[in-house]
Amino acid sequence: MTVKRPVIRKDGKDKVTGRAQYVDDLCFPNMIYGVSVRSSVARGKIQKITYEGDLPWKDITVATSHDLPGPNVVAHILQDQQCLATENVQHPDEAILLLAHPDRQLLEEARRKVRVEIDPLPSIHSIEDSLNQKTVIWGKDNILKSFVIEKGNIAPLWNEAALVVQGEYRTGAQEQLYIEPNGMIASVSPAGITVWGSMQCPYYVHHALMVAFNLPKEKVRVIQTETGGGFGGKEDYPSMIACHAALLSLKSGKPVKIIYDRAEDMACTTKRHPSITRHKTALSKDGKLLAMDIEFLLDGGAYATMSPVVLSRGAIHAAGAYNCPNIRITAKALATNTAPYGAFRGFGAPQSLFALEMHMDRIALQAGLTPEEFRARNFLQEGHVTATGQTLRENPDLPGLMGTALNALGYHAKRANYADHNRNPNSRIKKGVGFSVFLHGAGFTGSGEKNLASVVAVEATPFGRVRVLASSTEIGQGARTVFAQLAADALGIDYDQVDVAQPDTHIVPNSGPTVASRTTMIVGKLVETAAIGLKEILIQSGHLKSECSTEDFSDQFRNACASYIKAAGPLKSFAQYQQPGHIQWDDTKYQGDAYGTFTWAVYAAEVSVDLTTYEARVDNFVAAQEVGKVIHPVLAAGQIEGGVTQGIGYALYEEVRLENGRMINNRMTNYIVPTAQDVPPIQVIFAENPYAHGPHGAKGIGELPLDGVAPAILNAVAFATGTTLTEIPLLPETLMRAMSNE
Repeated sequence: MTVKRPVIRKDGKDKVTGRAQYVDDLCFPNMIYGVSVRSSVARGKIQKITYEGDLPWKDITVATSHDLPGPNVVAHILQDQQCLATENVQHPDEAILLLAHPDRQLLEEARRKVRVEIDPLPSIHSIEDSLNQKTVIWGKDNILKSFVIEKGNIAPLWNEAALVVQGEYRTGAQEQLYIEPNGMIASVSPAGITVWGSMQCPYYVHHALMVAFNLPKEKVRVIQTETGGGFGGKEDYPSMIACHAALLSLKSGKPVKIIYDRAEDMACTTKRHPSITRHKTALSKDGKLLAMDIEFLLDGGAYATMSPVVLSRGAIHAAGAYNCPNIRITAKALATNTAPYGAFRGFGAPQSLFALEMHMDRIALQAGLTPEEFRARNFLQEGHVTATGQTLRENPDLPGLMGTALNALGYHAKRANYADHNRNPNSRIKKGVGFSVFLHGAGFTGSGEKNLASVVAVEATPFGRVRVLASSTEIGQGARTVFAQLAADALGIDYDQVDVAQPDTHIVPNSGPTVASRTTMIVGKLVETAAIGLKEILIQSGHLKSECSTEDFSDQFRNACASYIKAAGPLKSFAQYQQPGHIQWDDTKYQGDAYGTFTWAVYAAEVSVDLTTYEARVDNFVAAQEVGKVIHPVLAAGQIEGGVTQGIGYALYEEVRLENGRMINNRMTNYIVPTAQDVPPIQVIFAENPYAHGPHGAKGIGELPLDGVAPAILNAVAFATGTTLTEIPLLPETLMRAMSNE
């Protein structure tokens, strides 16, 4: 049995030896290179394009939107984003035209010599200005998407409440900063389009190419190369680059490679949405939640892209892990003249949960309760109903999880000791502890998984080797390894007998995108089911005995595969997602079972704050979570540690600085992320509560760890300084301003 064991990664050897082929490692005969010419203004009308300089322009391929065979859109949720700007630009660095040439140096010189004259138009650069319609830049009211989630009736509770607490909380943008920048190679021929690239979602790219080039599905082929990280940043944007590379290939008749450098990647690709969340909360005299009125606002940037679904998840998570009989959540994603914001690990939940968990500490303080006592009085339990009307069919045991995390940190003793320490006026280093409690829905929201109807296949060779066929991508998280573990255990064969195909839309079925904490829980279950189905084919056909000796099963399986294939042909088993019967969701009312299951966590942080420099530092961190059953303990712990590290950056260091909508710190020298010296010891604790519809009881894990890090840290800083904190990143100047205003 390989499940629950730290088997060697399927992709590990090739990566450490350098054999793994990333997109920029690939080269094809007659291949040329492509670049984008981009807007210099936030919003405006294109007047004129000229090509200057003593350059061989006749040898340079130039492509504009007019060269597209299909509509000028990057097809995704809403078809509002231009593939190339034609008449108007909506954000700085929006692509206007494309250039290609074999000489990269000459190509860069040509890019600098293209002059695009744009008449500027009024632009919007804040959530407030967009909401107030300072000028209308999208639709009729700048609202990319809106939701209202209601449970009970909040109206009468404000006068009945013993305490009403209000607060406003803000989060900034965050850059995914994956190790490998975006890149694509495209080759167009009469047979169709083939692209190779760094991506999370091959079938998203496939769909976008079908639309933009007006081609049937069989004439588009998308192949994922080794991908150096994604974190959501390679969910939808690769469709844009694929369309650009394919258009240049169509125009030039040659394969075209487009690889962004780090500055271009950071400036023009998607990031985490900035947010404003406003809470108004009513409490009874015994500290029970009576009503929650939450306004959740996201800056979506110039086009909708992923904003509707990021808003959806953020809004659903806005009431958190708490039982409240009356809730109203009003959520809006608003257009601004910046590059569109998109998917990033957590997908809206880190924004809304930051606000909620900061607000929970504020309520506890005003109610005269400790943070843990107040939360314990209001935890969701089995049988309780969430904001969307979902009845919990599991016991999250949040009191137990909270006790585990706080005890591991030594929270209670440290809180008492640090309270004494911080009262010393001569101490310039203040100490604090804090925590957060949160949940994360695993899989697509609502009817998303049902509508996607993902498919996985498992096939065998005459030599008894098995190959898993799925479009789910390996982006560093260990998908290939987990799929091989699940298939091997389902078949009863050695882990080394299982291969996992590189995603290629001509070979693998559509198992859906590698997003939403769904890969192991949803697709992994399909892998397990398809593998069981393959074994059943062998048994039902009489080629394999139902009761086999475990000592020589590998030989029996190999012989069975060989005899079946000789007699009947290819041996392949498919599995398609079937939604569990208990999941019911109303897309119109936004009510019902938002997720098949939730993961639950309590994160606790210990911090030091230097009152000379106003720098906060995380000294110790405990991450306790219930994630169903753990398939690979080392990979699972790595996911938590990586998410905590990104959360530390989100909380304390990572500021996307914008000037008229353009990112001006788009370098790794001035966009600051945590280094090894900034990361504290991280104690990872797993509590296991198997989920009936996950493989071996597993739930999704990838996004959860980023959700609760920032509020745990800032609650600790607030305790250390005695200051009310409401925004991240908590840069030294931010903390200094907050303490000056107290």
